Amino acid sequence: MSILRSRPVLRWLVPAAAGVAVIGGGAAIGTFAAEAEPSLPPRTAAQLLVDLQTSRLEGLSGTVVQRADLGLPPLVGLVPGNDLTTLLTGTHTLRVWYSGPERQRVALLDTLGEQDVIRNGRDLWTWESRSNTARHRNLGEAGTAGKPGGAGTAGKPGHAATPSLPATPQEAADLALGAIDPSTEVSVGRSATVAGRDAYELVLQPRDSGSLVHQLRIAIDAQQHVPLRFEVLAKGSDQPAFEMAFTQVDYRRPDADQFAFNPPPGVAVTEETAERPSAGRPAQATRGADPQVRTVGDGWATVLVARLDGAPGKAAAGKPAGATPDADLSKLLGGLPAVRGDWGSGRLLTGKLFSVLLTDDGRVLAGAVTPERLYQVARG
Repeated sequence: MSILRSRPVLRWLVPAAAGVAVIGGGAAIGTFAAEAEPSLPPRTAAQLLVDLQTSRLEGLSGTVVQRADLGLPPLVGLVPGNDLTTLLTGTHTLRVWYSGPERQRVALLDTLGEQDVIRNGRDLWTWESRSNTARHRNLGEAGTAGKPGGAGTAGKPGHAATPSLPATPQEAADLALGAIDPSTEVSVGRSATVAGRDAYELVLQPRDSGSLVHQLRIAIDAQQHVPLRFEVLAKGSDQPAFEMAFTQVDYRRPDADQFAFNPPPGVAVTEETAERPSAGRPAQATRGADPQVRTVGDGWATVLVARLDGAPGKAAAGKPAGATPDADLSKLLGGLPAVRGDWGSGRLLTGKLFSVLLTDDGRVLAGAVTPERLYQVARG
């Protein structure tokens, strides 16, 4: 169970639609600047976890830089229409504002424009400058249970209609801390200075040798107890494969006009209703049968096993159920190395932090584990 499930604040990002926007381009920096270690009073890992659980945040604004070096083959362009792939490589920049559980905004910056997601009370707006299009949803009563403060938990935004990637160190830290169980070793790392703020470092390390993850490092503001930096290190590397950090942060409550969206002239506005699919699945997945999904193992070595539409050959054919018409997955699959063994045959996608096996009999196996662990599970 997540230690943050009862937290009063800080799951404060706008709905997850922001996480799947294209934010190519981004910041013109190569690394997050290293600064001298500050001298801070000693604190244990348990004390830092309590700090996170009991923190209170009235307001915040700042700039977040996210960088990924996952060791993946070129994916962008092989799956047209899937903007999520652009987040898996390179460096990207976001501006964030928070003013309580019902007012949040994220601006995802691009060299050619920006995309915003704005929550202002019951109004949820998304806007893309390049296409000059906007979507609006009135959360209304239907959004009460899923909005920030719903379900008895204050300050936690609900699930949007699309899946997400973490958009700030806080959101990434929430996901990581939710995974703490006996398979995780928790310790205190070095102190740091992030965005001009003194910070403690909480270190999470998998105990299972089959995991590709070496460590997760979370830099926590020594005074405000807000995660300022989140890093994931792969085994065998001392450089983060994924990191995101505030480069500038201000804890004053932002002005109300930051959350007021006035559609620009000529913008095409699409009105959405609360009855649209909201369970985190694409519309096509809700119309048809869901893939059969199960998990094998636990903790950091968990392997997700799914069957695409329950039909053999789907993965090899490159047209899994629910794929968008323009998703040319055959190009992606054709570029992956072919593998075979006593478990069968298929294609293998590997990165620094995860492996994915697509078998010719229509299965997909994925996890933050070595390919050998996937082969073991595929054998049954």
